[in-house]
Amino acid sequence: MLFDTHAHLNADQFDEDREIVIQRALDEGVSHIVVVGFDRKTIKGALELAETYEFIYAAVGWHPVDAIDMTEEDLGWLEELSSHPKVVALGEMGLDYHWDKSPHDVQKEVFRKQIRLAKKVKLPIVIHNRDATEDVVTILEEEDASEVGGIMHCYSGSLEIAKRCMDMNFYISFGGPVTFKNAKRPKEVATEIPMDRLLIETDCPFLSPHPLRGKRNESSYVKYIAEQIADLKGISIEELAQKTSDNAFRLFGINR
Repeated sequence: MLFDTHAHLNADQFDEDREIVIQRALDEGVSHIVVVGFDRKTIKGALELAETYEFIYAAVGWHPVDAIDMTEEDLGWLEELSSHPKVVALGEMGLDYHWDKSPHDVQKEVFRKQIRLAKKVKLPIVIHNRDATEDVVTILEEEDASEVGGIMHCYSGSLEIAKRCMDMNFYISFGGPVTFKNAKRPKEVATEIPMDRLLIETDCPFLSPHPLRGKRNESSYVKYIAEQIADLKGISIEELAQKTSDNAFRLFGINR
């Protein structure tokens, strides 16, 4: 039983074979998937998948790259969607200083608004961070995000930062990069993260794990992340799958 906690099966890259990809995930032992919507189009796609498949859930939010496009109406829409029975988190949200579409001050404002909304509707949050670690963690601390907690999605930072996030009730989630041969720090950090704070994800169609790096990623490949972390921790993949799935069910409030 594997739980892919962050997938973009709503992406255009799956338009030709989406049903096949989803069935392949089931065949490979993936029991649950959270599909993430991060703008108007992908949020609708995430909800459609969650409503179609019993084992698929949705997270809805506004990506920092597109923060400049979010309106007050969009924020109100997110609040409405928070009561949808298949919506289990808000996000992905956060800061991205790699791309320059949205000014940093706009990103920070939109990030804070979504954290406050999450606290209002009592849902965990999914954090996107690219080249903005200190600002992300500072905002989480200032906004008292520990009240809802959430996921540090596709984590690539230091153990020290991970500890600060875990102190705020966040789980640390690893994706394909932890399997890369030169990924020394992600491997070291994954080894140290306590089992009760660990999650796995694909972020598909992006960041395919080794040995499929460079190809389109998909939810069935979450097994490679599970195998890598199980090996790092010296436990069976079955135990790793069980513990990370238990964590996901607890975080998202999903009843089995």
